[in-house]
Amino acid sequence: MTDAAATAAPAPAPAPAPGVEGTTAHLTPEHWERATRHLLGKALAEFAHERLLAPEPDPAPEPAPDPDPALRPAGGQDASAAYIVHSDDRSTAYRFTAARLALDHWQVDPDSLTRTTGGAPAPLDALAFFTELRDALQLSDHVLPLYLEEVTATLSSLAFKYAKPRLGVAALAGAGFQAIEAAMTEGHPCFVANSGRIGFGAGDFARYAPEAAAPVRLTWLAARRDLATFTAGEGLDYFTLLADELAPHTRIRFDQRLVERQLDPADYYLLPVHPWQWEHRIAVTFAGEVARHHLVHLGPGDDEHSAQQSIRTFSNTSRPTRHYVKTALSVLNMGFLRGLSAAYMEATPAINDWLAGLIAADPTFAAARFSIIRERAAIGYHHRGYEAATAKGSPYRKMLAALWRESPVKGLEAGRSLATMASLLHVDGSGDSFAAELVTRSGLTPARWLRGYLDAYLVPVLHSLFAYDLAYMPHGENVILVLGEDGGTVERVIFKDIAEEIVVMDPAAPLPPEVARIRADVPEDQRALAVLTDVVDCFLRFLSAILHTRGVLDEGVFWRTAAECVAGYQEAHPELAEKFARYDLFAREFALSCLNRLQLRDNRQMVDLADPAAALQFAGTLANPLAAASAGAEAAAGGQAAGQSTCGER
Repeated sequence: MTDAAATAAPAPAPAPAPGVEGTTAHLTPEHWERATRHLLGKALAEFAHERLLAPEPDPAPEPAPDPDPALRPAGGQDASAAYIVHSDDRSTAYRFTAARLALDHWQVDPDSLTRTTGGAPAPLDALAFFTELRDALQLSDHVLPLYLEEVTATLSSLAFKYAKPRLGVAALAGAGFQAIEAAMTEGHPCFVANSGRIGFGAGDFARYAPEAAAPVRLTWLAARRDLATFTAGEGLDYFTLLADELAPHTRIRFDQRLVERQLDPADYYLLPVHPWQWEHRIAVTFAGEVARHHLVHLGPGDDEHSAQQSIRTFSNTSRPTRHYVKTALSVLNMGFLRGLSAAYMEATPAINDWLAGLIAADPTFAAARFSIIRERAAIGYHHRGYEAATAKGSPYRKMLAALWRESPVKGLEAGRSLATMASLLHVDGSGDSFAAELVTRSGLTPARWLRGYLDAYLVPVLHSLFAYDLAYMPHGENVILVLGEDGGTVERVIFKDIAEEIVVMDPAAPLPPEVARIRADVPEDQRALAVLTDVVDCFLRFLSAILHTRGVLDEGVFWRTAAECVAGYQEAHPELAEKFARYDLFAREFALSCLNRLQLRDNRQMVDLADPAAALQFAGTLANPLAAASAGAEAAAGGQAAGQSTCGER
């Protein structure tokens, strides 16, 4: 390309996202009613699970409508019963049917849900539900109004998803990684208000929400080098990164805009910014920095990006092998303003390099083919005025930073495909399960498919805990599945969002100085919760319920398979026996750690990320299905040894 061609014209502005002009078209009575039923069904289920509500058997259940065909336990028998929950003043009653499963999981049929006030039928109303039960839910006057706003935004997001043409799971399984990413309907499986995004307007939602799947061009700024910090991982520097991320003509265009202002490009770093953040925060709150040319607006980049489920992270859809870009986004979503700290980002590449090296050197991780996508570089801008006026952790220190994360597409083997692990909990408009579709495609029995998935996903989590006291936040959005050529078998997994999510729980663990910030003093009796809460209760509980109620895999077989995976790992590592005893995954019960209680207590900042264990909310204990399954397997083995027969094949 000639210099003339490279500089002939600036990039055209991105076209408006489809449907931006009609941003409330999804808000119809039908979609709102469906969204309300879904959200209230989830609220009853999760608040009962967290023991905020105590549903009672309904003494006089009304004739229920035909149950949701998806809510059929394995074996085809209806295990549902009728329950009732009363409002704080007992004037309003909510009736519903639900199946109760392992881990005190409530599988509520939303179609069965009714509301009566003063004995008379009343329409379902989500905001009324939370107001009527505000005492039971421990919602303070300070938290309640904003929580209602988050609930309303979550309902709007659900209605938007219902209004979109939706692929069935059979078509979705072959549609590609980004199509799967954009098709997810639920959000976090535990949190009820999980799509608040307070700060977005209706047009912003249509432009930037992951479910809108609208193309986005990131805004680029030039940031004065003496006011910014750039760090990169091993083997990478600023110029190499930018050469890979921006085409030559884009770099030339950006440099020209600086020269036009009589500024030297060598004095600046280029910094990608979420378009919303530029318009609503940086151009306003950092206006003085712009006026003094400490920051210079360069305009949109040329590549189109797609928002991931985490909303502030983008994949490059124009060139999928280029890095993901994670940006600061000062909207309130699920208990946090989603900013990025310039100071916190500085150590990000070093932390990722350290973890990647640890994984590469460990034969257990290698055998599981476990990997991470590294956060390779980070940049943050320091606004001296706000830093002088605020304490560490302030949202004003988290307005302008970004990081570049490796794309999982780059290392993908031929014939393999990717899917977010959140897809295993996805159910389409007909009630069909994405996980069940993967089982069918694999050609394996459900139990064998499950064991292969657990060997790929759970074994690395176990080994991290027992060998290194290392814990992740391994929920569905943070894990990518690599599917085999059959399109259904989970061959390996990739973890992401490393530097902000991992913790080394032993305060005496030796770590390089640049990595020391991930060390935390987590009480020893809480360390097993990195598996029992974060994996067993907050993910596998839901997967088990989906497979069980759709007749794919009985929950007893599910938990026996999971227990066998844990036991198999432990048998292969006798050198870690002392750790297995200290962090007992086969304990009869474990503490019930409650996520919604965190949000209901403080929906502006649920936890202090520097000391996450201090904020945990507990509500009694849960019976451990791994213990029950292990005991059952041992009893069955003993019966076989005595010549007795057992039933229930894997």
